[in-house]
Amino acid sequence: MKDEIYRSPNPHLVDFAFDDRVAQVFPDMIRRSVPGYELVVPMTGLIAARHLRGGDRLYDLGCSLGATTTAVLAGLGTTQSHIVAVDQSNAMVTKARTLVTDTRVDFVEADVRDFDFGPARVVLSNWLLQFIPPSDRLLLLQRIAKALGSGGMLLLSEKIRSEDPAIQTFMDETHHAFKAANGYSDIEIQQKRAAIENVMIVDSEEIHLKRLREAGFKEVTVWFRCLNWLSLIART
Repeated sequence: MKDEIYRSPNPHLVDFAFDDRVAQVFPDMIRRSVPGYELVVPMTGLIAARHLRGGDRLYDLGCSLGATTTAVLAGLGTTQSHIVAVDQSNAMVTKARTLVTDTRVDFVEADVRDFDFGPARVVLSNWLLQFIPPSDRLLLLQRIAKALGSGGMLLLSEKIRSEDPAIQTFMDETHHAFKAANGYSDIEIQQKRAAIENVMIVDSEEIHLKRLREAGFKEVTVWFRCLNWLSLIART
């Protein structure tokens, strides 16, 4: 279904939420809004699956409709790993359960900040941390690192900001052009930005790298970058 949530001018915008309206159009919304999405998701699945063995557990945090979980399953083949896909949105989890029915997957509706992590081999966090309050991000990463133990892997994708105002302006303007090229009107782009600006708080690359090391990750590698979007591999 095509994303037309912000098509009509609305003088009474409310903060963006992952509700039923968004769940219905989410695949179209994220594909047209996030540069590199159609590469990052299958590659995340491939990288994760290569790190998993039979009996291992993987957490997909902020799983939305299960696109990354599906990519992991494709990479696993018949390997019997256990995927726990977690999202706070009831609308997302409810729809995801109808889209992904593989018995190796359990969908859980929960706030990841309160979630009780068990031992895991891989954790996925695609475009989630930016929606977590900044004061809670380090503690969440520490808990993830502890669950991973030695030899674990976190795959993290985030929108980032530049410390250089000129570069940030260039990135913002180019991202605007990317969305316009994908069919969004100026009013759609402006209203979406206004709705999400208090919900999605973006960090710089430097902050991400520093925080991951503080959380206990020993090795952090950038594996994808496109404009103001970044994907990292963090190993314990």
